[in-house]
Amino acid sequence: MERIVNGIHEWDGELSGPYVSQDMAPVKAADRKWNLWDIAALWVGMAVCIPTYMLASSLIVGGMNWWQAILTITLGNVIVLIPMVLNAHAGTKYGIPFPVFARASFGLSGTHLPCMLRAIVGCGWFGIMTWIGGAATHQILSAIFEGWRQLPIVDLGFVGSQPLGAWLGFLIFWGVNVAIVVRGIESIRWMEKAAAPFLLLIGLSLLIWAVVKADGFGPMLSQPSTFQTRGDFWRFFFPALTGMVGYWATLSLNIPDFTRYAKSQKDQMLGQALGLNTTMPFYSFIGVAVTSATVIIFGKAIWDPVELLAQFKSPLLVIISMGALWIATLTTNLAANVVAPANSISNLWPQKISFRLGAIISCVAGVVIMPWKLLETPGGYIFTWLVGYSALLGPIAGILIADYYVIRKTNLDLGGLYGVNPAYRYRGGFNPAGMIALIVAILVNLPGFLVEIQVMDGSSGIGALGHHLYSYAWFVGFAVAFVLYLVLQRAPKEQVA
Repeated sequence: MERIVNGIHEWDGELSGPYVSQDMAPVKAADRKWNLWDIAALWVGMAVCIPTYMLASSLIVGGMNWWQAILTITLGNVIVLIPMVLNAHAGTKYGIPFPVFARASFGLSGTHLPCMLRAIVGCGWFGIMTWIGGAATHQILSAIFEGWRQLPIVDLGFVGSQPLGAWLGFLIFWGVNVAIVVRGIESIRWMEKAAAPFLLLIGLSLLIWAVVKADGFGPMLSQPSTFQTRGDFWRFFFPALTGMVGYWATLSLNIPDFTRYAKSQKDQMLGQALGLNTTMPFYSFIGVAVTSATVIIFGKAIWDPVELLAQFKSPLLVIISMGALWIATLTTNLAANVVAPANSISNLWPQKISFRLGAIISCVAGVVIMPWKLLETPGGYIFTWLVGYSALLGPIAGILIADYYVIRKTNLDLGGLYGVNPAYRYRGGFNPAGMIALIVAILVNLPGFLVEIQVMDGSSGIGALGHHLYSYAWFVGFAVAFVLYLVLQRAPKEQVA
């Protein structure tokens, strides 16, 4: 039976059945250990990373000046915080992870579709961050061992051509991620909490070094935007804003995976607002300011912090600074890119696939995706990768929020989510309203994506309209799915087979 303890819903007794496992079971009130500062530290650990450092640079390359880039990033994070906090509510109230939360709106079997879409994106991000961490590993070992610097370039055909040290660094960093994540969620919490103050200190130190060496922030902060007209600016701004929302659209879905361990709604809401909306703008600004200083210090703009720190003459300084980047990348990877796909894969067969096995499968998939190819160009990074997957995740967020807040008024049948009660046993295990709303909302953005990857002509007709809508992919997908789900799922009670 279900009971309520200090606003937290618990299942009184043991749950059993094909939809239950130790990893998927609701977290009891006594096991909630994450307070406001744990949640904030989680976000500091995830936000302080190389992609955040480089985020503003990709906007400046597109034509923005420094304050327009920082403002776009800040606005994107303010927007994405809304679905983040809304979806987090269910995790804290019921102690459930994202795959279980999605069962209410998609069905006990239908939940696998949104979960696997989220998992694929998570595996892609895991691969990207592991490749970046591998590059830092390569630089550290090159600074220590002369022989490592002399390793030859290895051409793996269609896979790519890289120095052997880069390939080996990638595998080493990958192995460290696996070793930590198999120890469970508590090891991740400990890692995030311990690393957060250290990472902020390193960022401040790098900023102070740049200001002192360059006698100021350098030419970047006085450089105007390169847009010729206001129209040019707005045409770039909206897809860029969509990309910034898409950056954390992943976590806005699976945030219950973490907030299920929060002590209260106040802890999860304030912790997220404090951790996310301060760290992201701050670290992005460090990226812009330090890069502007490199123009004066080294005679060229160096956006990649791995390349920048490799310029230092002291081997000890290179090792320390690269070690800081290594830890920053590790903390982001563990929390942001492993937990969600691991839980989603575990949800496919809860009684046979544990969180640990799901995590290992996710890590292997991150290699198969070949992340080095996703990072080849800034344009591909924002408009193909970030905006592209936001077209998949926006509709899922719209459906979850419509179902939880409008249809059910935040009231879920905890036993029904695990198949103990018949509440969510839709015919065949799929909720037609959720499946139809998701597919239609994704299809709306498909023509624009095909134009973006140059498979469809975007000069006129459906291609031109689709490409225009694609600039707002997350927002369009969210709105279409939200409205369509409410139209199809009118009754507050489920249709039981």
